[in-house]
Amino acid sequence: MTASAILFQTFSCKNQKEKPVQEETKEIASVEEQLYRPNFHFTPKIGWMNDPNGMFYLNGKYHLFYQHYPDDNIWGPMHWGHAISTDLIKWEHLPIALYPDELGYIFSGSAVVDYENTSGLAKNGEIPIVAMYTYHDPKKGDEGKIDAQTQAIAYSLDEGKSWTKYDGNPVIENPGIRDYRDPKVTWDEERQQWAMILAADSEMMIYTSKNLIDWTLTDRFGKDVGSHDGVWECPDLFPMTIEGTDEVKWVMLGSISGGAPNGGNGTQYFIGDFDGEKFTLDDSFKTALAEKHDFWIDFGKDNYAGVTWSNVPEEDGRKIFIGWMVDGHYANQVPTTTWRSSQSIPRTLRLISENGVPMLRSEPVDEVRNFIDKGLEEGTVSIKEGEEKILGGEDIDYSKARIAYTLPSIDEISYTFKLSNEKGEELLFGYNSDDKQFFVDRRKSGIVDFHDEFAEKISVAPRLSEKSVHDAEILLDKTSIELFFDGGSTPITEIFFPTTPYDQLSVISENGELILEDLKIDQLKFD
Repeated sequence: MTASAILFQTFSCKNQKEKPVQEETKEIASVEEQLYRPNFHFTPKIGWMNDPNGMFYLNGKYHLFYQHYPDDNIWGPMHWGHAISTDLIKWEHLPIALYPDELGYIFSGSAVVDYENTSGLAKNGEIPIVAMYTYHDPKKGDEGKIDAQTQAIAYSLDEGKSWTKYDGNPVIENPGIRDYRDPKVTWDEERQQWAMILAADSEMMIYTSKNLIDWTLTDRFGKDVGSHDGVWECPDLFPMTIEGTDEVKWVMLGSISGGAPNGGNGTQYFIGDFDGEKFTLDDSFKTALAEKHDFWIDFGKDNYAGVTWSNVPEEDGRKIFIGWMVDGHYANQVPTTTWRSSQSIPRTLRLISENGVPMLRSEPVDEVRNFIDKGLEEGTVSIKEGEEKILGGEDIDYSKARIAYTLPSIDEISYTFKLSNEKGEELLFGYNSDDKQFFVDRRKSGIVDFHDEFAEKISVAPRLSEKSVHDAEILLDKTSIELFFDGGSTPITEIFFPTTPYDQLSVISENGELILEDLKIDQLKFD
């Protein structure tokens, strides 16, 4: 039986009962590894994964923790999985960091390096790493009690290898809010204090502390701004300098469980000022928010719960972000069984001013380029109206590739790129000049019937840049595409599941002559 036949037989039924990981056959596991285990996106070895958690950098290593259930391929009692990397691309799996206990499951949170031992948790000169997370009491949750979630800490005195839960947990009791979770801690250098942001139903709560143990509520934000079509989750709060200026603004991230640009989950952002107690929207950002649209860190269906690394060295200067690369509405049903879910490529966030409005841009971390094995320099390519032109060559493996190009003028041009395979499956992406929208169309991309919302419509995203020149950088893995349009002003992330790899790339000019300049198709290599 072919690999695609095995997968079709296994996954064609939408409501097929899920099996525990340990019951899956070696044959199915082998097929999944071949077709769907990403080449350069992080996945758990086995079991379930969702939100990235607790990321910090220390002594040459990036630490990534994540929501993890090792005993099944669907969501269950949450642990913190753990991995490390020296380059943000290749990851080493480490033992599970935090296990559920009598206080509950270990929900999302963050970790910081407490250089000055403000917590007092180190006794012999060590530097403590302090993780703050949400306890979820499953019994209270099942009973519908409102106080099922509290905040707690754990600490490591050996650079994250082992963890001890604080004896006095929880450090913050539940104030009577059902959805009260996902603490993200930041060092506020100006005020010499810790600031923590917490998602609370449909708003954010900000706390401050001198010691990471005793916390004071100082602000509530969000009741009347942004999207409120779902529960707010997985916040972040950090300062950034607007490029080309000395002006510092504070960026707030907040994921929401519904109402994203293309339905489902998404992560919105807000830009303003933080005075050590309260977060206030920047005036120009507030005006744009009221007049135009909500601001999203990604417009695709598959980038959620993203947060940033702490303790990235000042000389590096980057604010590095990573998100969970699937929509929560169908995450339990995607057609893999040995493991479920990937994380996005780590991204560098940049704060720019677009017509006086501070806005975020995101682009793949530079480390990706270190894995370029070879490249096709197509240079300038011209495609006549209605023409479909095949690009690249047969020796390009599109399951690990990078595409980049520039259009000297996009004002009146519509174009479509097509990735396809011998089965007639295709993934389409491009730009519609009539609507001034980018798009991704995965309706015929392969296995799509495992959930009604997966491929019910084309995903679209607005062109936010007002420049005539248009550029794009695109990363392709076995089951994902990440598009960074206009220098990362409009990012789009989507996943897909072809039954055999895509092996051809073509481009179609929909109206007028399409000129692609500096076209490059890079082969990536990770072994």
